[in-house]
Amino acid sequence: MAIALSEEQRLLQESARRFVERDYGFATRSRIVASEDGIDGEKWRQFAELGWLGVAVPEAYGGMDGGLAEIAVLLDAVGRGLVVEPLLSTIVLGGGLIGELGTEAQKRDLLPPMVAGERRFAVALGEPQARYDLHDVTARARPEGDGFVISGHKSVVYDAPGADMLLVVARSAGEPRDVDGLSLFLVAPGMPGVTLRPYPTIDGGRGADVVLDDVRVSGDAILGTPGSALAALTRAVDRARIVLGSEAAGIMAVLVDATRDYLKTRRQFGTTLEKFQVLQHRLVDMLIAQQMTEALVLRVALEYDDLDNSEKARAAAAVKAKVGEAGKFIGQQAVQLHGGIGMTDELPVGHYFKRLSIIGTMFGDAAYHLRRFRDLA
Repeated sequence: MAIALSEEQRLLQESARRFVERDYGFATRSRIVASEDGIDGEKWRQFAELGWLGVAVPEAYGGMDGGLAEIAVLLDAVGRGLVVEPLLSTIVLGGGLIGELGTEAQKRDLLPPMVAGERRFAVALGEPQARYDLHDVTARARPEGDGFVISGHKSVVYDAPGADMLLVVARSAGEPRDVDGLSLFLVAPGMPGVTLRPYPTIDGGRGADVVLDDVRVSGDAILGTPGSALAALTRAVDRARIVLGSEAAGIMAVLVDATRDYLKTRRQFGTTLEKFQVLQHRLVDMLIAQQMTEALVLRVALEYDDLDNSEKARAAAAVKAKVGEAGKFIGQQAVQLHGGIGMTDELPVGHYFKRLSIIGTMFGDAAYHLRRFRDLA
């Protein structure tokens, strides 16, 4: 299969990259990161107008009826601009899970406002003891009357501050680490018993630990069949792993370009650094790593819908392992070749490296996914 975008995907790519270059420069991004909320409501509204928030949502709910490839194209531009607004949490994880597990009534209630930019989601997956295993869940949801009572501690919930709705994973049956018994609940952050402990993350984003203390939800707050959410969660997180790879490839491209430009202008021993062969070789190694990552992610994104579930899981593991290794290499090389200014706040390079570092560990680091790829063979 040729690794090539369709005409519609290419136009989306050009549009997204053009918007980021024109309207989401580093100074704008720095202003947003320094703001109290950490996101720009006006930018979010523009994302909605551009169709970004509904790119993978069926037309019946106001979307563009695209797929993973369209999201990957969009996330590449997001990476190039270090966009901090919660696109991954809202349109990939939240919207994806609602689209797969939600009833018709839940989809009609939740997806159109998301597409219009009126509702943002955060998905509470992880727990302090769980590391990267999605089935390691101790938060409990016990039946009571027509609904459930949820208690537990969810850690590092990206984009929870400012989210209009939390999608909380809790165990309605079984023991911690059982693969069966997981359920997914819609929980409003303002409900009695919900406590958010927010903090900034090193990449300029926002996260929170979420404590649930006897939170009472109605029976229609559950997404999907009680006790059987793990398969859908795994598919949603695998999709997130792949589009994170696209975001990372966009970041890597910026770092390669910035490093090449710096070597062309920085002078030492009477000439520019680009004249030194050893530095040329290191820059070429960075470019090869970026191009290989971009090609792998794009191929997986374009073929994804035609793969079976086992192949999808292996593809996601392969992407994440490659992204972890390439991101670390390119980020470290970019900082080192920029010398002492590489990690200063005034230079974008260090901020791109921080985001690559977060992506490298989000939903599993390279070592975890190399083992996963082997075990799925």
